[in-house]
Amino acid sequence: MLYTIIKENTYKDSIVLMLLSNKLSAIDGVNKVSIMMGTPANKDIFKSSGLGTDELEKAKPNDIVIVVDTDQEEKVDEVKEEVEIALKGDSDSQNTSKGQEAHNWKRAMELANNPNLALISIPGQYAAMEAENALNEGLHVFMFSDNVSKEDEVKLKQKAHEKGLLVMGPDCGTALIHGVPLAFTNNVNEGDIGIVGASGTGIQEVTTIIDRYGKGVTNALGTGGRDLSTEVGAITMLDSIKALNQDPKVKVITVISKPPAEEVQRKVLNLLRNIDKPVVTLFLGDKPSYQEENIYHAYTLEEAAVVAVQLSNGDKPNFEPTTADVNVVLNESQVGIKGYYSGGTLASEAAMLVRDAFKDAMTEEKSESYVLKTNTHEIIDLGDDVYTKGKPHPMIDPEKRIEMLEKSMNDPETAVIMIDNVIGNGGHEDMASELAPIIKRILDSARQECRQLAVLATVVGTAQDIQGYEKQIEILKESGAIICKTNDQMVRTAIQLVGGKVEQPITDVQKFDYTEESLVVDEKIMSFINMKPSVINIGLKSFTEAVQNSGSECVQFNWRPIAGGDEKLMKVLQFLNYYEGGTI
Repeated sequence: MLYTIIKENTYKDSIVLMLLSNKLSAIDGVNKVSIMMGTPANKDIFKSSGLGTDELEKAKPNDIVIVVDTDQEEKVDEVKEEVEIALKGDSDSQNTSKGQEAHNWKRAMELANNPNLALISIPGQYAAMEAENALNEGLHVFMFSDNVSKEDEVKLKQKAHEKGLLVMGPDCGTALIHGVPLAFTNNVNEGDIGIVGASGTGIQEVTTIIDRYGKGVTNALGTGGRDLSTEVGAITMLDSIKALNQDPKVKVITVISKPPAEEVQRKVLNLLRNIDKPVVTLFLGDKPSYQEENIYHAYTLEEAAVVAVQLSNGDKPNFEPTTADVNVVLNESQVGIKGYYSGGTLASEAAMLVRDAFKDAMTEEKSESYVLKTNTHEIIDLGDDVYTKGKPHPMIDPEKRIEMLEKSMNDPETAVIMIDNVIGNGGHEDMASELAPIIKRILDSARQECRQLAVLATVVGTAQDIQGYEKQIEILKESGAIICKTNDQMVRTAIQLVGGKVEQPITDVQKFDYTEESLVVDEKIMSFINMKPSVINIGLKSFTEAVQNSGSECVQFNWRPIAGGDEKLMKVLQFLNYYEGGTI
């Protein structure tokens, strides 16, 4: 039986509500609880998950909607009580938090001390409007929000470029600005390597490896995954590269991206060939066939990090891939590699290496749910939209990963299971402790069936991360997992265990003609990357805490949709506000 509760005019961010949904679904006698704001998109998610009700249609975008599936009506009151406690606790934490909070742009700008960055993590349908408001206020923009149209992205980035500002995102998960972490970011030492990347976990893997080699990063500028598409044309990446080139603290520039549009890749490479500083590029999935005198083209994330460190030290690039020492005896029927990732770029790298290792011996199946799917191997990015509609990201919530790991126990052909644990700001406070029990159960189950199994794990993080890098490793190791230093090492180890091998690209140095370009960048961008940002955080409150803990000023903008969430009316009010020179 479905029961619907509507809490009118009570806005909370989606991650808080989704995590509360998971907690309440664990109540005995409750089949499922789903809690979301009453937006049209969320109503569709309720319906598609079998939780649509007539009462649901009455909810407005500023209303919290709770749908309870239970056969015991008295459980509804228990859910109500738990919701009230949770929402009161959230309100109390807001009231006692350090720093001041705003509920509109006018107040946010009054409270902020010379703000220069808006960090946006609100629902995607509203994010573009608030990003445009931020640009109108003269602020750079970091858009964690996804589900923003490509048309809006192009419009925002073109406007930002004209105003001498950066738009990082949408769907930008990571950035380090002068040592200040934004969104899902690790605590990394400052140094002389500058990074720009169209990949969140790619930046995290590279920066944490650099840190573990004893080097550091000046800035790591995220662009959002679509920045190198034909339509967007690498607007943010090109401006970011120019900024890193002009920064005297940057000794080595590192560029990270999944395969860009061919014409955009040519545009980026042409700019890089104008630069005198040593450059490392990684266009993940594009196997390098050559090197250049001043540009090193890497094959994997670990290689990009190691070579950046070598160039920073003044050494000649020399990367030797490694595998972990694994003592596992497999049955003949055990031939499959399974990877259950929270990091999308890490999953893409795994799929690339498996394809390259077995390209002549496997047939790939097409599936939107998998990064790689064959008759023997599967790699899944559990942070993909397919798995996160109405659910928190797997870096925050282990539920989906645990579900997939439990399923893997029943497949006798599985030889190796790979998992990543991406720690740092914004992530789960102790993911290793959530994953360890299921890893132990998987290994015990295999032993009971007289077979061995290799569970490989890698931790993306640094010693400064709040979860404790060594502590996370130790917890996973005690569960029986085999710890690999990097994703590259983990995947190569898995491939070796099932009889394959990844060949490292053999390249020679080539020279290319290029068109001279201006390397000038707006002073507002240079000022932005050379000091700790002053932030207005529009959305997830946890992001404010990370910024403040890094010694930067941050005003929390407790956003909620105006005009009852009517997007057309909101756009009219936005136009009138800036046309008349006011601030809502």
